[in-house]
Formats: sequence, C-alpha cells, structure tokens
Amino acid sequence: VTFLAEVGDVRRFSHPRQLMSYLGLVPSEFSTGQTVSRGGITKAGNAHVRRTLIEGTWSYRWAPRIGEKQLYHQRKVPPEINDIAWKAQTRLTRRYRQLIQRGKKSTVATTALARELVGFMWDIARRSMPAQA
Repeated sequence: VTFLAEVGDVRRFSHPRQLMSYLGLVPSEFSTGQTVSRGGITKAGNAHVRRTLIEGTWSYRWAPRIGEKQLYHQRKVPPEINDIAWKAQTRLTRRYRQLIQRGKKSTVATTALARELVGFMWDIARRSMPAQA
C-alpha cells in the first residue's frame, strides 16, 4: 500500500530501472575518463518507500513457503500474478543466501534485494493496472 500510495502510477516508468533510480536504489557512480567506481545507493527519491522496501526484504532470509492465510488470499489473485510473486520469493531468498555466502553484509544484501523486489513489483503493477484510456 505504501509503495502505490507514494509512487502512484507505475506505468509512467517504461522500465524497472527507471523506478529503481526514482527510489534511490541504484549505486552512485564516481567516474573519470576510463575509471568507473560505484559506491553505495544514491538515496535520491522517496526515503519512506525505500525504507519500507528494505524492511520488507528482511523476510527473504528464510525459506519461501505459503501458509494457509496466504493461500486464501492467493485465490483472489490471477494465476499470472501468483506465479510472478512465487518467482520473486524463491529468487530473492536464493539471492540473499548467495550474497551472504560471498561475504556481503546482511544490510548490503537486503538493499540489493529491495532493488530486485522493485523490479518484480513493477511487473506485477503493470500487469494488474487497467490500460489507460
């Protein structure tokens, strides 16, 4: 709810990278000539949404599963959207484990997952919203 209330119509972003940049979830860059150095996230954009997304990604530390309550809610959603959500859940859980095994700090890993989560949310929102007249 926070995401949609703060971002609004995601159809204004033609690619998920634009939305990620809008939310400040892309690395900063310090480039001179042939040298390209990337730093932490830019922190541009809406800090409230960024913080909410990062807090939400902490749940991907645990194995993906679907409980009874979630199954009940999934019956109300088109199968195409459920498939994207399940793909996101399994991918983000696997990605978190990979990043931790590579020695990344948990905070860095969750920020990376928040960026990927935005891509999945962009896809779901684009498919769920009715076409503009």
